[in-house]
Amino acid sequence: MTNSPITIIGGGLAGCEAAWQAANHGAQVTLYDMKPDVFSPAHESPDLGELVCSNSFRSNDPASAVGLLKEEMRLLGSLLMAVAEETRVPAGQALAVDRQKFAAAITRAITDHPNIEIIRKEIKELPADGITILASGPLTATDLAADLARHTGAEHLAFYDAIAPIVTADSLDRTIIYQASRYDDGPGDYLNCPFSPAEYQRFIEALAAADKVPLKSFEAQKYFEGCLPIEVMLERGVDTLRFGPMKPVGLPDPRTGRDPYAVVQLRLENKEGSHYNMVGFQTKLSYPAQKEVFRLIPGMEEAEFARLGSIHRNTFVCAPEVLLPSLQLKNHPHILLAGQISGVEGYVESTAMGLLAGRNAARLHQGLAPLLPPPDTAHGALIRHLTEPLGKHFQPSNVNYSLFAPFDKGAFRASQPELPPLPQKGRRRSRISKRDKAAFRSHLALQSLKRWLASL
Repeated sequence: MTNSPITIIGGGLAGCEAAWQAANHGAQVTLYDMKPDVFSPAHESPDLGELVCSNSFRSNDPASAVGLLKEEMRLLGSLLMAVAEETRVPAGQALAVDRQKFAAAITRAITDHPNIEIIRKEIKELPADGITILASGPLTATDLAADLARHTGAEHLAFYDAIAPIVTADSLDRTIIYQASRYDDGPGDYLNCPFSPAEYQRFIEALAAADKVPLKSFEAQKYFEGCLPIEVMLERGVDTLRFGPMKPVGLPDPRTGRDPYAVVQLRLENKEGSHYNMVGFQTKLSYPAQKEVFRLIPGMEEAEFARLGSIHRNTFVCAPEVLLPSLQLKNHPHILLAGQISGVEGYVESTAMGLLAGRNAARLHQGLAPLLPPPDTAHGALIRHLTEPLGKHFQPSNVNYSLFAPFDKGAFRASQPELPPLPQKGRRRSRISKRDKAAFRSHLALQSLKRWLASL
């Protein structure tokens, strides 16, 4: 039990969620953010909760692993999930937001909370005592990263995360670009730029030959598989993009009634519809090369770019070596890690770790034992990924069902007769469709989380 406030370093998604959770559970919180005095290479707004990459929180389908994680966060009273709903823009089955309105709303909520004090100051060293949450993000400043390395006794690992460009809506040629979401009958939420075989060939040849921003001498090329630059994907084969971010299936061109040879999708960036994000087009091309190559995309010949793509270094710890399941450092348990620096990947996953860190910090502050989410939930699966070494080299991960602990369906159903029948495909029980299996697993996770919450 301590009377000093909980210190939270970093006002991004994880830090803001951690501050909200700790404050709502009775703790006084001091949140430090270095902006606007100091900006990382990817930040430009003084607001808290700034989104520096995509404006999408990915699928909202509760049967998907990330959709399940969002449902769990809503049950746990997540601030960021509530604000995302308030500021969302159309994006098919995805939860996407107006990034300016989202950050402004997060800033107001944190500023107005009576238990939270915000101090705009760069922190270069972790406090020697007192409950502290480090949520400084993947672009942790050099001095603070070095101090974290000193505390953990382990070297940092690094990968590179790329940012996709944003284009202005009024610069797009809507006589070529058509509106549709994959397999939807209606108009859909995405704009689609269709390619013929010749147009695709011209595009990939220009992409392959374009100037790229070289890595610095101290930077090893180590990309996260879920966010590869498009030019790196192209190096794996001429059709890699057509089976990846430029997949045309389920997007028939209304002019022909047939799927194009390839397609670039554009997603709304704000509620006004004035800007669009190039879906899956993270890149490390030079700025002049981006303008030249991307204007070869049909319908984007006169495109104006509100933001060009870039690439930056992300830093994270080797979580299984340094973290407890409560997100406390093994060697310095008064310090908790939250967000991408803990070893998760993605907006939603980072926020979820902030949620758990904030709740556990409040309990430690009150002299109580930290809480661990059930292992069969999405939150529990991420904790398992961070704390149970599953291979020789630890790598950050988005939430997915492969991270979940195995469970005995028969034994579980025997103990939970209220659950609906396990979906079957055909006569053989073992041949369950991937979709049905995911939906069933999602149902089990939500039931488990609700029982856990009721028991607290």
